Amino acid sequence: MMLPVLLLFLGLVGTSRSCQDPVSAYRFTGAVCRLTYPAAAVLNEKTTKVIEAAFQHTKYPSVDREKSILFVGRVKYGLANLEIHNLSIGRSEFELKAGEGIEMDISNVSAVFRGTIKYGYGSWLVNVGHSIDFEIESQIDLGINPKLYCGKGKVAADTSDCYLNFHKLHLLLQGDREPGWLKRLFTDFITFTVKLVIKSQVSNMKEFTDFESEHKRLQFLFIPTEQMLSDGGISVNVGVTSSPVITSNYIESYHKGLTQYNNITAVINASVFHPGQLSEDRMLYFWLSDELFNGLIKAAHLDGRFTLNISGLELTELFRADLSSPVPEFLSQFLLSAEPVLKVWSVSVPHLWTTPLGSSVRAVVGVELTSRAEDIRGLYFETMVVVVVASYAEKKLALNTRGVNLFDIIRPQVVSQDGFVIIQTDFGFPHHLLVEFLRKTLK
Repeated sequence: MMLPVLLLFLGLVGTSRSCQDPVSAYRFTGAVCRLTYPAAAVLNEKTTKVIEAAFQHTKYPSVDREKSILFVGRVKYGLANLEIHNLSIGRSEFELKAGEGIEMDISNVSAVFRGTIKYGYGSWLVNVGHSIDFEIESQIDLGINPKLYCGKGKVAADTSDCYLNFHKLHLLLQGDREPGWLKRLFTDFITFTVKLVIKSQVSNMKEFTDFESEHKRLQFLFIPTEQMLSDGGISVNVGVTSSPVITSNYIESYHKGLTQYNNITAVINASVFHPGQLSEDRMLYFWLSDELFNGLIKAAHLDGRFTLNISGLELTELFRADLSSPVPEFLSQFLLSAEPVLKVWSVSVPHLWTTPLGSSVRAVVGVELTSRAEDIRGLYFETMVVVVVASYAEKKLALNTRGVNLFDIIRPQVVSQDGFVIIQTDFGFPHHLLVEFLRKTLK
């Protein structure tokens, strides 16, 4: 089933103080993720193993009942050690229902149920107690219509709207020699129990969408599955600002992208996001605003992250580069002195802005030259620096960090516009992620 992995990509488990309607939430949005229909189709095709593992690795509770039967007396019976074997899914289809949710139909699900029936019956003439192993061959069609909603401050999936159709339910008792009335009784009992177990398991499939934080590096590039992404004293609130939007062509989620540092939270209330800025040609899109980056840059400046110390051979090599003019005499003496050090840091908060030509950063930089030699005076000056961070001339994006290498990333591109950048890519299903997720979740 595609739902668990779909939520993994969208990062929908981030909490939010309040969930607004999407149009109202646009101006408070720092990051957006759009998953298009082709991407959802890949997930749907590859993740039937989630459903298979969900059923086969679940421990099913014992069930006890009793019934009075004419000429036999009171029959007590129970079902224990229920297991599912040889589960296979014939076909899985889905449809994105605009403004509603996801409609999934899973057909030709074949499975063998095995377990033990313990029963006892008696009257004034006879008392009998037995246990008998049983096996059920079944074929089922399953329909799930999850609704994505914003409740208790987070986006969740309601999977209660589901149905089951049994096309085959063949009960085999051990030896198959029990009286006809007993087999009929057990058939009704087991049929009811199996239906109850499966429906309960499907309706509670949302448990498989609660991913542990260790999987956050395998989500999309910048939005983790947790509400807060942190590094030292800097954190970013990526909780959702509204329920996701579902159309027939894509699912889109909206995230805050608010940086927090020393109990101060950045503010985004004039975001330029609009759905028309994203297309539907690629499988996966990330929209990232300048406000998100500038919040991070300000926190990094206040935390002293923009500081660089250069010394030793590295410093010497720096000034051996081809220069347009000779190195001044005082600088040559400085480089030959005892333990010269060049320190560079941001004096004021750098500012980033993005245009169709690329992203640029403006900053006032302090430069200080010091040495342990007493006869060498230090040097300090400030300068305004404007650096073009990326022109995106070829619109290519290099990904070798945050575990994204576990995905089959196909033709990633970066597109810059006024006030935001768009990362767009196609992808192959992350098989390693599914294996690791099932291993940890189903322990």
